[in-house]
Parts: sequence; C-alpha cells; structure tokens
Amino acid sequence: MSRPPKCRRVEFMPELTFFKPAGVPLRDLEEVSVTVEELEAIRLKDVEGLEQEACAERMGVSRPTFHRILSSARGKVAKALVEGKAIRVEGGHFKVVMKRFKCDHCGHEWEAKCAKEKGGCPECSHVEVFRVDSEGKPFTCQWRRGKGMPK
Repeated sequence: MSRPPKCRRVEFMPELTFFKPAGVPLRDLEEVSVTVEELEAIRLKDVEGLEQEACAERMGVSRPTFHRILSSARGKVAKALVEGKAIRVEGGHFKVVMKRFKCDHCGHEWEAKCAKEKGGCPECSHVEVFRVDSEGKPFTCQWRRGKGMPK
C-alpha cells in the first residue's frame, strides 16, 4: 500500500480553470484534468523559467517528485492540445502559500494568497505596498546559497 501524497506548496491559484478548443461544442469534447499542483509546476518551470531544483524547493517537494509532477502536467496538456480535448484544472494535494504585505504609507500589514490579490492597502488604499517576511522586514529578492530560498 502506497502512502498518501504530502501537500505541495502552491503560490498561484488560477482564476480560469477550464479551457476548450474554439468552435467545438462542450458536449462533443472529452476532458483532461490537470491538478492545481501540476499547473503550479508548469508555471514555475515554463512561465517563470526557474531551474527544477528551485521549483522543487518552492513547492516543498524533492527534485524527482517535482520532475514527476511536471512530466505528468506536460503530458496531459500535450494530449489535450494534440487530440483536441478540453482542459479542466481541479483538485490535487496542495496548500496555498500566504504572503505578507506592508503599506509604506500607514504601516498596516496583511496576508494575501497571491501577488494578484496584493492590490492596494486594505486600510488606506495606498498603492505603495511591499512584501515583508514573517518578522516584518522587507522581503528581498536575493537568494541564499543558490538554493532559491529568500534571505
């Protein structure tokens, strides 16, 4: 008996979760299901262009596990494109990573799931906001020991 998969870390929740070929009625289409963590793997590797080791660290999995997730996702998307199937993004074993933000104007701090949700300050609507770490210090984009983890 295999053990249940552990939760993968996801930084992005898609707003659109269904894609279909144009001009084909939905009733005539088969669907391919892609999990949220498979979409995250594609996003990290193919959209952000990160190395697999950095992707694996961001998702909280080993590099071989990341490779399996990415290969599965790419295979499903390729099959859907080649065979004219719809793609549905749903399910999986994941937890959404919360990010902290701070307003440069009033000092208010809050958490949001995704960078898209950052917007302006919920207290004063000021748009000059920045990411902070768990201690409230400004989040830097520098990387420690090449491992992809923020300082």
